Amino acid sequence: MNNVNLVKVEGPEQGAEHVFGMIKEELENKRLNVLGLATGSTMIPVYKKWVESDLDFKGVITFNLDEYVGIGAASPNSYAYFMNEHLFDKKKFKETHIANGLADDLDEECASYEAMLNENPLDIQLLGVGENGHIAFNEPGTPFDSVTHVAELTDSTLGVNSQYFENDEAIPETAITMGIQSITNAKKLILLAFGEKKRAAISKLLEGTVTTEWPITKLLEHKDVTVITDLDV
Repeated sequence: MNNVNLVKVEGPEQGAEHVFGMIKEELENKRLNVLGLATGSTMIPVYKKWVESDLDFKGVITFNLDEYVGIGAASPNSYAYFMNEHLFDKKKFKETHIANGLADDLDEECASYEAMLNENPLDIQLLGVGENGHIAFNEPGTPFDSVTHVAELTDSTLGVNSQYFENDEAIPETAITMGIQSITNAKKLILLAFGEKKRAAISKLLEGTVTTEWPITKLLEHKDVTVITDLDV
């Protein structure tokens, strides 16, 4: 697994420090023009570190991995709201893109988003991983050649994500997500995974077998992957 650089850290804060160093180096060397972003609690320390720094993103275009279907950007449960709260309202970017979960034609929205990705190839994609090995909302069984699409969320994912929902708003059962091919088109992948609940996914990755039952394992076929974790694996 020469392509996977495994970085052992003490926890999310130290992980955020490592990501910061990688992003800073790419910016200073003018290799970061398009950046793929992720949401979730794992990313909060990462974005906090960026906000508190003098990193200059004014020349950077961003694309987020996913967004719930049926929830608008004004909802505290939307990923657009999350990104505004933790990063976009505090740091200036050239452009920011998040799929529109309220689009009248979801297929058209997915095709449009994928077309923008193709026009603006990702230099780096940040990733988390689900307990069942999903990346973005690409659940087990998702074809490796998938592009941006509407995904049905598994009961496992719904159960985990429901804890973050506010105001008793029902958690959507579908989401627009970059496909596995969309993600692995990025030149560099940085995946963060902390805590015992992520052990199975990281262990499957390090076993070295590529299988659609564990979407994370597709990263084994990418040429430049950094996995940052606090797990002894």
